[in-house]
Amino acid sequence: MNYFQETESIISFKANIDDLKVEEILKKEFDISSRLFTKLVRNKSVFLNGEKVNRNQKAKKGDIITIIIPDEEDINIPDPDIPIDIIYEDLDLVIINKEPNIVVHPTKGHPYGTILNGMAYYFKEKNIKKKVRFVNRLDMNTSGVLVIAKNSFGHQQMSKQFQEDTVEKRYMALVDGIVEKDEDTIDLPIEREGEDSIKRIVREDGKRCITRYKVVERYKNTTLLDVKIETGRTHQIRVHLSHIGHAIVGDSLYNTESNLIDRQALHSYYLKFKVPRNGEHKEVKAGLPKDMKNVINIAREKEI
Repeated sequence: MNYFQETESIISFKANIDDLKVEEILKKEFDISSRLFTKLVRNKSVFLNGEKVNRNQKAKKGDIITIIIPDEEDINIPDPDIPIDIIYEDLDLVIINKEPNIVVHPTKGHPYGTILNGMAYYFKEKNIKKKVRFVNRLDMNTSGVLVIAKNSFGHQQMSKQFQEDTVEKRYMALVDGIVEKDEDTIDLPIEREGEDSIKRIVREDGKRCITRYKVVERYKNTTLLDVKIETGRTHQIRVHLSHIGHAIVGDSLYNTESNLIDRQALHSYYLKFKVPRNGEHKEVKAGLPKDMKNVINIAREKEI
């Protein structure tokens, strides 16, 4: 018997272990962090078979543990004009296919007109009384899969997967030159070029980064790659491909600007992850945006 109807705020779990504290079961079976559990207990938002529990209370196999995540106030300005293309949604997540040339999070240079403002509007329209939480980030000029959590539970669960590199992320990249190997792995450390620089370079004292690629198509002077990253460092794909002599077309930071596309030709098209509530594996795909379709078609037809 489930004592609560599940929503974005209400999450129920069935205990599969006997004679353990509720906190231990939530941590061991469902990866609930101690920080989140402490916050929920403080707010009296943890229930065992429909009754409020204290921190030391034990549960038995078959018991229903429910957590209720409090409503939150989102102070971000909703913007109905930001394009939001949803490719997956459940009670904890919204995954969108981000268009290129849109900033994800407000900055001093882009305080409005961001994906966050668009999602704030979506949350308001759907009566989701939670803060907008991004799980991953994409550069302004990179398009594709962007994961947004509807609550702190979804954010904690998905962030853990990204931090531990247990998700599978794939990109399409159009690069300069003919890549000779059909597939290869780049295992090189990356670090900032300088302390205040946004640019990254391959450096021995950097963090280990692993990028795998396969050739999809070769053209006259360019190659389309399917890229899988094993680690998720800032600018990783852009740095690694530039380092091996095949910088991404249109990348103004690691290559030169292109008259065929006004950004780097890089698109996050695939994500495989575990659904937060049930642990099932899920795959999502984000279709290529028009500008990348266009430059790929030009490469095929005119053999650039």
